[in-house]
Order: sequence, then structure tokens, then C-alpha cells
Amino acid sequence: MRKPVPEFPWTALLDRLSALYGAGDWRVPYLREHAENPFQVLIGTILSQRTKDANTDRASLALFAKYPDARSLASATLPRLERLIRATGFYRTKAKNIRACARALLRDHGGKVPRSMEELLALPGVGPKTANCVLVFGYGEPAIPVDTHVHRISNRLGVLSTRTPEETEARLREILPREFWIPLNPLLVQHGQNLCRPRNPRCESCPVADICATGRARARGERTPRPEDRRRLPAM
Repeated sequence: MRKPVPEFPWTALLDRLSALYGAGDWRVPYLREHAENPFQVLIGTILSQRTKDANTDRASLALFAKYPDARSLASATLPRLERLIRATGFYRTKAKNIRACARALLRDHGGKVPRSMEELLALPGVGPKTANCVLVFGYGEPAIPVDTHVHRISNRLGVLSTRTPEETEARLREILPREFWIPLNPLLVQHGQNLCRPRNPRCESCPVADICATGRARARGERTPRPEDRRRLPAM
């Protein structure tokens, strides 16, 4: 039986991170009114796997300039796709996956991206993170995309103790109120790219250090929740 989870101030976390990164009021359902192109979210997220954001952005711009929808992408040749997305790494596998995904969309969904988790996961190259990204950023539907940033920061906050992003998603679905599902990923990703980095997080500059288990532990010179941080981080 799981231990009960202590109450965590999610509202304060999101308020402070929104203020820090100029994200506006996370309570306003912006994504529901200004959702991005679901097809480009889907393909762009597949391209983002195991690569840097700058590489994904460069490859996505080049790809969508020539193949903006499922029908055009489905007819592309693999050598041409490989050249366009080479910057993302693993480009041969990704080229096969994105073309197969486009063909599956044409065959099974009339060229449209489905908006159910089950149908998204059935597409080639699509895992839980990609499916959740499509739901949140393509359709404004409540979901919890978990990448390395969300996984790392959730454990640093002390709200859970998990070993993989998949475990983190499952646990967050249990403990995180649904109203926080959509804004969580964009804010934690920005925070992970800036202050709460994989190594040497800048707790001294972090606006949520006082509600974070890692921030409080480092301030007191105590052990941090994540074993990785205990090895790498000196006490402040």
C-alpha cells in the first residue's frame, strides 16, 4: 500500500514559475483557444526524441516547409526525409517512423490526427510522451506529458519517488489535480532548461526553493531526495 502523499502547494508552484518565465496566467485555458496544428505537434514530438530543442526546431521548419500535412509526408521518399531531419539524430529511424505515421493517419483516420490516447499510441513511433503532447498542445486536452525535465523536477520537489518518466506520469495522474495537468509540462520544461538543470541546479536563484524538498535540503546542508543529486551537489 502506498504511503499517503503530503499536501503540495501546486498553485504556488505554478504561480511563481509563471511569473518567473512570463508565461501569463496559467489558469486561463489558452491552449484550448490557440492550440497548435495537431499533425505538426505529432511529427515534431517524434523528431524531438533524444535530441536538443534547437535541432528539433531546425529540422521541423525544414520538414514542414515541404510536407505540411499527412498526405504530402506519406508520399515523401526516405532519402529526402533523412536529409531534412538529419540534425535530430537517429534520423533514419525517425524518417521511417514519421512516414509510417503519416500513412497510418491516411489509412485509418482520413489524414487527421486522432484525439484519444488509445488511437495515438497505436501510431508508429508514438509513445506516451508524444501522445500526451498531442493531446495538450494539439487539442488543449488535459494530459501530462512527462519528459526528462518533468521527471527530474517532480522527484526533486519531493512529491514522488520514481525511476522512469513512465512511472512519473502514472504517479502524477494519481496525485496531481486535473486542473494542473495542462500547465505543468510547459512550466517545468522551462524551469528544467534554465534553473533546475540536470547538474548543479541553481537553487539559490529558484523562486520555489522553499517549497521544494531539494531546495530546502540543500539550504540546510542535508541529503537531497534524489541519489543523483547527493553525489553531484555539495551542500549550500
